[in-house]
Amino acid sequence: MKHLRSLREFIAELEAIGEVQRIEEEVDWRLEIGAVIRRSYDLRAPAPLFTNITGYQGTGFGVLGAPGALSGPEHPLARIALALGLPAEATGPEIMEAIVAARAEPGIAPRVVVAENAPCKENILLGADVDLLKFPTPLIHGNDGGRYIQTYGMNIARTPDGSWTNWSVNRMMIADRATLACLIPGPQHLGIIRAQWAAEGRPLPVAVALGVEPALPFAGGMPLPEGADESHFLGALFGEGLEVVPAETVDLMVPATAEIVIEGHIAFDETVMEGPMNEYPGYNALEKSPKPVFHVSAVTHRNGAVLPVVAAGPPVEEDHTVTGTMHAAEILYQLRKAGLPVASAWFSFESAMHWLIVSVRSDWHEATAVPSVELARKIGDVVFTGKAGFGVPKVLLVEDDIDITDVDDVVWAFATRTHPEHGEVHFPALPHVQLSVYLSEAEAHSYRAGKVLYNCLLADLFTKEDRPVKGSLTNGWPADVHERVLAKWETYGYR
Repeated sequence: MKHLRSLREFIAELEAIGEVQRIEEEVDWRLEIGAVIRRSYDLRAPAPLFTNITGYQGTGFGVLGAPGALSGPEHPLARIALALGLPAEATGPEIMEAIVAARAEPGIAPRVVVAENAPCKENILLGADVDLLKFPTPLIHGNDGGRYIQTYGMNIARTPDGSWTNWSVNRMMIADRATLACLIPGPQHLGIIRAQWAAEGRPLPVAVALGVEPALPFAGGMPLPEGADESHFLGALFGEGLEVVPAETVDLMVPATAEIVIEGHIAFDETVMEGPMNEYPGYNALEKSPKPVFHVSAVTHRNGAVLPVVAAGPPVEEDHTVTGTMHAAEILYQLRKAGLPVASAWFSFESAMHWLIVSVRSDWHEATAVPSVELARKIGDVVFTGKAGFGVPKVLLVEDDIDITDVDDVVWAFATRTHPEHGEVHFPALPHVQLSVYLSEAEAHSYRAGKVLYNCLLADLFTKEDRPVKGSLTNGWPADVHERVLAKWETYGYR
């Protein structure tokens, strides 16, 4: 595993494989940056790095768009793989196995380094010197309610008794030069911790680290159990602890190499208007409402700080790649822990996190001697009842002859293997994320709705010798013909 310890090391690795586009042309923070990021998603183009931003020339500040997006066909998962310490060419199953292996290891706590030498302390702004508007935070979407500085950073918070530190990613909008508006859903871990402070009548101390080492947002997106520290999982992934230093005005540790750190307290009894802001289902948002207010007491930052930015919306962007990757890995870990014959799991990024694909070993029927509907029910019970499955409305269950990371293969399997009358296994009134647009108002407000598993398994419908086999180039032609065609492909005139 190659541990990239800063955003700048990550950028250098991406540049080495042509995955960064430095944009020296002047670009306006008002919508233009967001539109360029959106276009880069659509084309799976290199990550845009903006260095000449209207009104911020001469500051040295930059914006990195699409830090965890998909890349072109040569290495489509490069940004995910490199962030997690794997080669750029790593496949989806290889990424899953690396995460699951780390999940099974004991966590490794962060280690404190000398604060004076930490890059995040190069500039320290306290009290009246705090000014969030000094950074080139973009107005991302045309319908956004404000400038969102926190779209890809870490919210660091600890319970009042000090027993649990949580690292998460939740959006935050600049309200004024020293105030943020925060989306903190109650069921999420940050919401649970905030509720504990509110019960004591105290504001929540928090540090927001932006431009952190690339694996941290993935660790923050890992749906670990309540009480688990995401930074310890990152330590297990790399075999060494995250380097941290004390914050200036709150009793928290922050990543030593962060580009920007915002410190302060989130009020328990005060709100400010927040939103609208587009989210992962992919539709233009319309709603704004009062949200908790974050009073900033300090900002520290690197010289020439680079702010990573996600332009949330239709697939595929970081809400899908980061959350999808880490939630699928946790679900895979839990399914294997339950003793089920599961080969792998993967969120279809293109489904905007609405399709979880689970593959089981092709010998599942011989191994379990149960009908597919019974196996499907057991898998659904694990997926839908855990924290990782909170945002999973639909599961597609296939055998491992399907490449679950290939959306074409998944669509083909779903279309041809699910019986239209009895191929669905329903799970009514379960905990459910509120952002799916098909939910009724009552379902959205109650965080409960029905879920479904689509049974695409074939092994119990045929004898082993008679099971349908995909008529692919590999399966449908003799090996010598297959190999000859591949060897002569360019000779035929193809590139």
